[in-house]
Amino acid sequence: MSWSFPIGRLLGSELRVHATFFLLLIWIGVSAYAEGGAGDAAVSVAFVLALFACVTAHEFGHALMARRYGIRTPDITLLPIGGMARLERLPEEPAREIAVALAGPAVNVVIWAVLVLVFEARLDVTTLENLDDPRVGFWAKLAMVNLFLVVFNLIPAFPMDGGRVFRALLATRFGRARATRIAARAGQLLAFGFGFAGLATGNLMLLLIALFVFAAAAAENSDVAVHEMARGLRARDAMISAFEPLSPEDGIAAMSAGLMRTTQHEFPVLDAAGELRGFLTRNAIYAAARAEDRQLRVEDVMVGGIPSVPLAAPLSDVLAALGQNAAPAVAVTDPAGRFLGYVTRENIGEMMVLRGAG
Repeated sequence: MSWSFPIGRLLGSELRVHATFFLLLIWIGVSAYAEGGAGDAAVSVAFVLALFACVTAHEFGHALMARRYGIRTPDITLLPIGGMARLERLPEEPAREIAVALAGPAVNVVIWAVLVLVFEARLDVTTLENLDDPRVGFWAKLAMVNLFLVVFNLIPAFPMDGGRVFRALLATRFGRARATRIAARAGQLLAFGFGFAGLATGNLMLLLIALFVFAAAAAENSDVAVHEMARGLRARDAMISAFEPLSPEDGIAAMSAGLMRTTQHEFPVLDAAGELRGFLTRNAIYAAARAEDRQLRVEDVMVGGIPSVPLAAPLSDVLAALGQNAAPAVAVTDPAGRFLGYVTRENIGEMMVLRGAG
């Protein structure tokens, strides 16, 4: 995810923090300082950090359950409105999807129980009404928020965990694609509700949540639709076979000329033997053209480590490779391993539009 950066690895996943998360910390700290001084600011910031530790544990609940089914979690990103575990894929079996979805809220239930039984956190109406007050019991507030996370995440609408459970149950009767559409629409209706409430009360956080829920529900629906479209198709069906390559030794002039001469967004970089060395993106060409170093060559700015699939590979393998890697394309090769063409996210989208129109 753009605007996020890694802070370490834990249990096999890269832990990332979105830049806007620090804006939230600053806003919370400054607001608390203005009302109660440095002590209140420190307690408020500490509470937000503790809350996001619980959110991180929630996401690792999903990740560890997914690992039981052979599904990796490349990274987990912390956002101002929560966390997001990026699984390389979701289990299509309804029972397994339900298990992965419920593992996150189950972690929050455990945290709540520990806070109540070990730290003797008291839950009452006062705690609920004064969650933003630094003087209210720290552990009691944290326990209450964990209960809220459980309830909120079990709402049966995407992208909440309850939406995934809802989709899995619907899939046993309607099929995965239709079940996803229903759950996604429920998520978007929920987003409209959050948005209306945010506008009515002037609550900026509710508006942000509404935007996130709406976009995430639409993205989930689109992702499942793409995978449904890919059933029965092969890499050769989506491959770009007419392209202009560049050489690793080409300079800025050749890069710029290729960009002006074609409509390509990315250029395969082939050596003298026709072997794929990497891909050069349009943005990389722009950056090279603006750079002060006029001696830059393609090999200095290209993206290497491009994943590849055989010509007859299922299109689902291409989608998996695109999802697991930040590479701009997936190379398609013949039985001898020679480069034949490539598939990008853009032409997958174009294929989906054309097949839908047909």
